Amino acid sequence: MYKDHFNFLCLVSFQITKDREAAKDIVQDFFIYLWKKEKKLEITVSFNSYATRAVKNLSLQHIEKLKRIDLNKSKLSIPEYDELDLFDKSEEKKTFKIRELVNQIPESRRNIFISHVVDGLSYSQIAENYGISINTVKTQMKRSYAFLRSIENSDLTAVILLFLFYRN
Repeated sequence: MYKDHFNFLCLVSFQITKDREAAKDIVQDFFIYLWKKEKKLEITVSFNSYATRAVKNLSLQHIEKLKRIDLNKSKLSIPEYDELDLFDKSEEKKTFKIRELVNQIPESRRNIFISHVVDGLSYSQIAENYGISINTVKTQMKRSYAFLRSIENSDLTAVILLFLFYRN
């Protein structure tokens, strides 16, 4: 049955998905389903009709899944740096709190943190500038991020993390 119907069912799926590999996968999934449900399955129409309808439905489900994935990606997309307006006057309080929180980090750790996040220096450059090991830089950065994540106000934490993300 697989050899007799595979090519035809791939064409059916391809007409909907417009993707050869996806069409092949869908048809394979259909035959795997048939194999697993062989004893419980009762087909009341011809196999060709049943298989065609099933593959069409699976192909449509595949398209819907791709649409949901694209929609989720668009919801999660982060605006470009120019669109991000962290320093808008309406955000002055948050900006002040960010500075206040960063200032709460011990001075040497804060200097390392600012060198990496604001100045964009690599860990090795920071280590060279301060005469410390790269592992010390890594440890200080982990501690800085841990401190910022430990803040109770999750909205402020999100703003800080976005700020840090766009600075990198």
